[in-house]
Amino acid sequence: MENERVLELESVHNFRDYGGYDVAGGGRLRKGLLWRSGHHYGASEADLAKIGALALETVIDLRGNSERTNCPSPRPAGCKADVRFYDGETAGLAPHLAAAEGVLDAEGARKAMLWLYEDIAFRPSLTSVLRDLFALALARDGASLVHCHAGKDRTGIAVALVHHIAGVHRDDIFDDYLLTNVVGNNEKRIADAVGQQSDSATFARIPEAAIRVLMNVDAAFLDTAFRAIEDRHGSIDLYLNEVLDLHAAAREQVRERLIEG
Repeated sequence: MENERVLELESVHNFRDYGGYDVAGGGRLRKGLLWRSGHHYGASEADLAKIGALALETVIDLRGNSERTNCPSPRPAGCKADVRFYDGETAGLAPHLAAAEGVLDAEGARKAMLWLYEDIAFRPSLTSVLRDLFALALARDGASLVHCHAGKDRTGIAVALVHHIAGVHRDDIFDDYLLTNVVGNNEKRIADAVGQQSDSATFARIPEAAIRVLMNVDAAFLDTAFRAIEDRHGSIDLYLNEVLDLHAAAREQVRERLIEG
């Protein structure tokens, strides 16, 4: 199933279908409708052709202005997707890059990522665009894509929330999140980051073990985010109500839209 989810691309990382999972009450998420990825900067013409064939109707770009300026994502020729993003900064860096600040070892990197995940679901820059994800992307007939820089942290939270609403089992939510570590060109990305240490202000003097923590995902990260949501709001459903304005009736509409069988 892992390989079936992945759209094999030359230069775009972690592009995959997050549908197809069984849901509580019967049925499963539709395939070919829900896509997630990292940024598309440097995408080849072949990559863009494959992405264009998905006929995306909505693209939710979770990056801030600086990220979009530094790594602009090209769109396929003739792309008519409604692209939504936050017009401002999201702390200037992707979470895994922000976590690199001051990190000296793997344990320090892990603590930094856990600290970031305690707050990630409450960032106004993220919640603003998540509202568009639920109000627009998941209410339309066409396919949607949600992506950030690496397609793992902000995108991971967004996808986990979609899965929760749909009734995907918690084990499958975590399994999908952890696929980031084994699909696409992750090992190449890590090797490139290690090789560029002397030239990179972000990863300068950080050992490979710490870089791996920063560029991968860990079940403890997502668990930390869920626990933070539940601690502040009592449940994920109440968080959806109170932060994302996604009430029970709206959540049921999302389920009806996404579930088949």
